Amino acid sequence: MQMKDIIEKKRDGGILCREEIEFFIEGYTGGEIPDYQASALLMAIFFQGLNRQETFYLTDAMKRSGDVADLSDIPGIKVDKHSTGGVGDKTTLIVAPICASEGVPVAKMSGRGLGFTGGTVDKMESIPGFRTSLEKEEFRKAVEEAGMCVIGQSAHIAAADKKLYALRDVTATVDNIGLITSSIMSKKLASGSDAIVLDVKCGSGAFMKKLEDAETLAEWMVDIGKQSGKKMAAFITDMEQPLGCGVGNTIEVQEAIDTLKGRGPEDITELSVKLAGYMIYIGEGADSYEHGIEKARDAMESGRALKQFRKFVKAQGGNPDITEDYGLFPQAEYSVPVLCENSGYVTALCAETVGKASQLSGAGREKKEDSVDLAAGIILKKKVGDSAEKGDFLAEVFSNSREKAEEAAELLGQAFSIGTEKPEKRTVVYKIVE
Repeated sequence: MQMKDIIEKKRDGGILCREEIEFFIEGYTGGEIPDYQASALLMAIFFQGLNRQETFYLTDAMKRSGDVADLSDIPGIKVDKHSTGGVGDKTTLIVAPICASEGVPVAKMSGRGLGFTGGTVDKMESIPGFRTSLEKEEFRKAVEEAGMCVIGQSAHIAAADKKLYALRDVTATVDNIGLITSSIMSKKLASGSDAIVLDVKCGSGAFMKKLEDAETLAEWMVDIGKQSGKKMAAFITDMEQPLGCGVGNTIEVQEAIDTLKGRGPEDITELSVKLAGYMIYIGEGADSYEHGIEKARDAMESGRALKQFRKFVKAQGGNPDITEDYGLFPQAEYSVPVLCENSGYVTALCAETVGKASQLSGAGREKKEDSVDLAAGIILKKKVGDSAEKGDFLAEVFSNSREKAEEAAELLGQAFSIGTEKPEKRTVVYKIVE
């Protein structure tokens, strides 16, 4: 088999077989196929596309290019939740303890933030003492003790994806449905869970800006997961404005705790309950999705979910007292307000601009090697539909650098649109793909 023949076949619109795709992934991961040939194939795929069967073959080959977790010795149906990335999305820290408190184990690998979207690993590391790197036996023990465990993604998971994504980034071949699907799903399938609930974000703060594109991605990922023998569902959710009111690391963990206490913002509470409800259902902890939602609400209202969160923090070396004493978190030295210039209603709040402002404050990173200020970030005082008088606080920026806080606040002001008419309430969940 020759790489040149595979490139030529896809260039001319041919359908690649499993053996050809596996030859490419094994050869490229092993260093036998050079970047220039891999780039040529990626460009051919970008223009000719992949059908769903080719995408499944590619996903499966990428999954097997690295370590594949085996969670079979952990009792119960293990359920994973994956978000395609958004601004203020701290749902993992809410839904996982809810599910665990209802007997549905959550064993999850998460990533770090890059660009204007945050990463769960960075958020968890704002908890004093919390460990995101665990050995296999520690990982299993944490799930047994707390019903859940969230660790950083191993560099050996889906090794082909890391090499291919770097190449796609510099060859302008990122935006292709088959390549996007295989990139996401190869890592999720390698993580070893029995069921996966996807949260596909749609809007200015998401990779998919249009609803129809988000629907297509959701359908492809669900199909690939089902072909791989997993229970699957995908929620298509709003990311036109940030989720909740906190954007940052420490700030988002605190808001997650507030939500588990029953006093979180309405949108993050609604989405978390719906996601957790489906996870409980797909994990066979409820007879129906509606029953799962009831159990999720009860877990929050009774305090069981918060108790489970404390167990989770302790099992991974963190200080569980952070649920009662927010002073234990890293603290920002400076804060800068964003004031309303004209009275009216908030008619729009651009999630992407908020995310970029949070990144400027120090809460995010531009390159993977960059460090983050765990205390930095944004608290939104007003969201779409809220009224505001001239001089009111629209938001507040926190940072350990006054210069960064002021720069972030200047950009953040551009995220708000103020009008005279109150807009309609935004939908949190657009659709569920099963």
